[in-house]
Amino acid sequence: QGKLVESGGGLVQAGGSLRLSCAASNIIFTINTMGWYRQVSGKQRELVATVTWSGTTNYTDSVKGRFTISRDNAKNTMYLQMNRLKPEDTAVYYCNAVTPLKNYWGQGTQVTVSS
Repeated sequence: QGKLVESGGGLVQAGGSLRLSCAASNIIFTINTMGWYRQVSGKQRELVATVTWSGTTNYTDSVKGRFTISRDNAKNTMYLQMNRLKPEDTAVYYCNAVTPLKNYWGQGTQVTVSS
């Protein structure tokens, strides 16, 4: 049974940085696109950034210039470097991986940015 495990969340002051990691295990098929999503309680989950197998990236406007998504295909791991964090970045961050047969989600990691 394939799974994704996130790590790296925590509490940080505004202007600070965090690095999230997402490790994929036991996923048989090639992972095409991986991405980070975030969700605030009572609101819809929203896209933060995605990265394709070949490294093409996409970001939601609110994080452009501050966040950097990357992946290491050999390690089946994806990262999200978050700089200049703002209180509005506070959310549970979820890792996502898309394969030809299934869409995987991690359990989420909490990011809290204090003002």
